[in-house]
Amino acid sequence: GMINYALQNNRVQHAYLLQNTNAPFIINKDYSFNDGLFAGYDPEGRKYDKSFWKYELGPDQIPKKDMTLQDPRCVFQLMKRHYERYDIDKVCSVTGTPKDKYVEVCDLFTSTCTEDKSATWCFAMGSTQHTVGTQYIRAYSILQLLLGNIGIAGGGINALRGESNVQASTDMALMFHILPGYLASPAEDDIDLQAYIEKYTPKSKDPKSSNWWGNYSKYIISLLKAWYGENAQKEKDGGFCYDYLPKKSGWHDHMSIFESMYQGKIEGLLVWGQNPAVGGPNSNKERQALDKLKWMVITELWETETAQFWKRPGINPADIQTEVFLLPACSSVEKEGSVANSGRWNQWRYPAIHAGDHSWHGDARSDLWIADALVKTIKKEYKNNGGKFPDPIMKLNWDYGTGNEVDINKEPNPHFVASEINGYFMENGKRKGQVPGFAKLANDGTTACGNWLYCGGYVDWAPAEGSGTASNFVRNELGEFSNRYARQIHEKDDPNAQLLISEGRAPGMNTNWSWCWPVNRRILYNRASVDPDGKPFNKKRWVIRWNPGIAQPDGKFGAFEGDVPDGPWLPSEKNAFIMNEEGVGRLFSAKPNDGPFPEHYEPVESPLADNPFSRQKNNPAIILYHMGNQGNKDLNELGSSEDFPIVATTFRLSEHWQAGAMTRNLPWQAELMPDVFAEISIELAKEKGIANGDRIILSSSRGKINAYALITRRFEPLVIKDGIHDRVIHQVGIP
Repeated sequence: GMINYALQNNRVQHAYLLQNTNAPFIINKDYSFNDGLFAGYDPEGRKYDKSFWKYELGPDQIPKKDMTLQDPRCVFQLMKRHYERYDIDKVCSVTGTPKDKYVEVCDLFTSTCTEDKSATWCFAMGSTQHTVGTQYIRAYSILQLLLGNIGIAGGGINALRGESNVQASTDMALMFHILPGYLASPAEDDIDLQAYIEKYTPKSKDPKSSNWWGNYSKYIISLLKAWYGENAQKEKDGGFCYDYLPKKSGWHDHMSIFESMYQGKIEGLLVWGQNPAVGGPNSNKERQALDKLKWMVITELWETETAQFWKRPGINPADIQTEVFLLPACSSVEKEGSVANSGRWNQWRYPAIHAGDHSWHGDARSDLWIADALVKTIKKEYKNNGGKFPDPIMKLNWDYGTGNEVDINKEPNPHFVASEINGYFMENGKRKGQVPGFAKLANDGTTACGNWLYCGGYVDWAPAEGSGTASNFVRNELGEFSNRYARQIHEKDDPNAQLLISEGRAPGMNTNWSWCWPVNRRILYNRASVDPDGKPFNKKRWVIRWNPGIAQPDGKFGAFEGDVPDGPWLPSEKNAFIMNEEGVGRLFSAKPNDGPFPEHYEPVESPLADNPFSRQKNNPAIILYHMGNQGNKDLNELGSSEDFPIVATTFRLSEHWQAGAMTRNLPWQAELMPDVFAEISIELAKEKGIANGDRIILSSSRGKINAYALITRRFEPLVIKDGIHDRVIHQVGIP
């Protein structure tokens, strides 16, 4: 609706739109959209053929454009037609939002289309953890591109992470669909490294596109060298030990793991700082899936519900054959290492106390010690007793300062880990100093790098004097500390920063506080903030600007100042969005699986009988686990709007952390918030005859829960159009 409001009221930043987005690009004649479905949909496979969504190319293989934005098949016109259905009356009738408030929000937010204003869009789990989450977040990015709010100070779309280190765990490939640095996990048909690189390296004929992912081969080969060292040779094992990587097939998300477990396809599980028996999306089924394992290892601070799933009510422990091991873990204040926040700032943490320093601590170990000991022990088991395909383990490049034997008194060194993640040069099989930045990574086996995005964060390494450990305080030739994550210089104490701020540079970048990937760039796509001459669109709050008076080492003059520019080129030499092969931000994108424009679909379990915008009620491309071909139907039942007319949502508490494994074991916090409750509106309480503090039962098609009732004004019934009738929709919230 807000996208349509911006388009209908000319609330777009035209110079930004033409320079930095694909609004002028022409889409081929095969593309269409009709009643909730895009061209190329296969209903049996529940997926799209994305070849229907391509640009129309000229003889030079560069996308055709209409810079007047009048061609009916240009992205701008297709977008206007796509969203014209989302008018004020329809949006407010569907969402229950009062018209005057909705228009006020639209008017205020879209007023930032002028060059002297900015707005950011912050979102969290309320956007991402939905069957339509991709639609939401794509819509935010489109709105911000229309308004010129990406790449500028105070702009962007910004995910508010629920943990202090979610960004880094994503960067380091917590999920199986990626390798560190957002490289693709190989699929079954990626037969060797050459085929893999060819498949995942984007191509571009446009001379204004830097197509930075064209460096893909450098990043994957350097990663393989970090993992397998001298074993990773060009002509060996698919190329640089590529064959050692596992190959994905089918689905590989959290739910798929538990579906496979439930079907007996997974024998063992390592659970590391997670509590799926509480935090999973279908906890009854997830607990039953754990019943079918042969073994499970839990690494935790306390015995969680997952660790004691075999004690749950209604279960005879003698019937559960899963062997459970509980490894005591260290808390975050007992470990050294880095965390990366939502802004991609890597900050170094030191331990407040060390594991094993206190008698009460017992045998708890850090994650790093446990991982190190696990690899060493598995290596020894392979060596002594053999096994299938040992090479991926036996040939690992594994040395974090504790030798080859497990020693309970030696903690692996996180500085060794950080320096490997940064990357180093290789010469004749020997390590020859740190790589200063990812532009120096190579695809010939002469560089090793654990994550190309983090290259430049740990720029030198040497043992501290009189010890065998690395030092935080080694200075390189520029006088900087080797561990840039540990820097703590505020810009108020930085004369150069203060000078630039006095000349209009946006404050708050703090470029010498910690280190920000990539290359300490604080605002991604910051070249979008300047015109073709390098002059900032917003001269009073700029991010970068071209200064023709700066002398270069080669004797030439001219360079960007301010933030680290998104690429080293002259202002008009390359397009700003360097990670996209066309070099611009995508209003229309052929990358998502569910359509080139975000479209409104109802959640899989919706209180409405129909989608008010089309006959396609649900997202047509999502995995449906209650369908026989996607998984076992047992315990995956969906509720109908007739049987379950009330919407349930979850939210977090100030008093508890995530699923509460830590905080529910702390007496003061457990006293503050001792039991589960359901927050319900005054109107729903009256309708159901519920008093504050009553015990109530909430049920879905998959289970039920007892909770205390908390009657509140925070939840209000919504009046929503369902077909031709207005309906009152109630909502409840559960921590």
